[in-house]
Amino acid sequence: MLAPPRLIQTLAVALVAAGVAMPLAAQTPAAAADVAFMQGMIAHHAQAIDMVALIAQRTTTKAMRALGERINVSQKDEILMMQTWLRAQHQDAPDPLAHMDMDMGDHAMAMMPGMLTKAQMDALATAKGVAFDRLFLAGMIQHHTGALTMVRELFATTGAAQNTAIFRFASDVDADQRAEIARMRAMLNPMHLK
Repeated sequence: MLAPPRLIQTLAVALVAAGVAMPLAAQTPAAAADVAFMQGMIAHHAQAIDMVALIAQRTTTKAMRALGERINVSQKDEILMMQTWLRAQHQDAPDPLAHMDMDMGDHAMAMMPGMLTKAQMDALATAKGVAFDRLFLAGMIQHHTGALTMVRELFATTGAAQNTAIFRFASDVDADQRAEIARMRAMLNPMHLK
C-alpha cells in the first residue's frame, strides 16, 4: 500500500527540520548514492504520473480510477518530499512535473530499472478498455519492480542510506511498492476489472 499523503507530509516536515534546522554536525551526511537515488526516483515517479494521466480517458473501471488516484497523490507527494530533501542538501532537485506536456517517452531517457520504453508508453496511450487496463497494470508492476531494484541497489552501496531520512524513505518505498504490486497482480484477474 502506498503511504498516505498525511504520512508523506509529516515525513517532508521532518526532513526539512533535519536538513535545515539541525546543526550539520548532528546529521549523518548524505552519500553521493543517496543524492543519485533521490534524483533518479523523482524521474521514476514522474513516469508513473505520466502513466496515471492516461487512465481517465482509457479505462472503464472504477477500480482502475481509484488505483490511479492513489498512485498520483502518493507519487506527487513523494516528489515534493524528495525535492525538499535535495534542496536541504544543496543538491539539484529536478522538477519533471513542471513539464507535464513533455512527450510520453521523455522521462524514460535515463532508463532506470523498470522504466517503460517509449514504445511501451505509446502502446499504453493508444489502448482502451480492458486492453488498456491490462497494459497499465503490467506496465506499473514492471515500473514498481524497478523501484524495488533501485532501493536494493542503494542498500547494497557502501556508505549509502546511512542518513536516517534516506533509510526511512527507501524502506517505505520498498514496503509500499511491494504492497501495490500485490494489489495490481490481484487486479489482473478479469473478475476484478469489472
